[in-house]
Amino acid sequence: MPNYRRASIPGGCWFFTVNLLDRRQTLLVDHIAALREAIIATRRDYPFVIDAFVVLPDHLHAMPPGDSDFSTRWRLIKSRFVKTLPRRETLDSVRIARNERGIWQRRFWEHLIRDEADYARHVEYCYINPLKHRYVARVSDWPHSSFHRDVRGGLFPHDWGGDVTTIGDFGERSAVREDP
Repeated sequence: MPNYRRASIPGGCWFFTVNLLDRRQTLLVDHIAALREAIIATRRDYPFVIDAFVVLPDHLHAMPPGDSDFSTRWRLIKSRFVKTLPRRETLDSVRIARNERGIWQRRFWEHLIRDEADYARHVEYCYINPLKHRYVARVSDWPHSSFHRDVRGGLFPHDWGGDVTTIGDFGERSAVREDP
């Protein structure tokens, strides 16, 4: 059995990518209220802040700083979200044996933010992601993003991200979204 070890850096800031198992699904935006409730309930039990967040149909990116117990938080968010969904997914024998649902990929991708430039690059990546996947023509058109909060707070102009190239490994496929 693999030994998955995750770094525990008290006070560290992390960038996460969390994916649906079936990347053709749109469950995250179809059930955005349930996802919000799962996050709110988890924040109530295990308080944390979110510096940047974006939800796309099949994956999400998040940056919660100072989070040393992120595995527990992601487990709770994922399980609370799944409990709101009807059982329609096809399960393989391993998931059946483990009494798991077939909604989320088992793990998540995390990156420890190294410095201020790395932090800024990952916040911007969260916000540009819907544009990268061609869901919208402008960053401000995507409703499921903390970008709007940061615009209200004066951190970004409303028209930010009109002509941005993304460079780097952010824990997801490098190709743009393919139409089904």
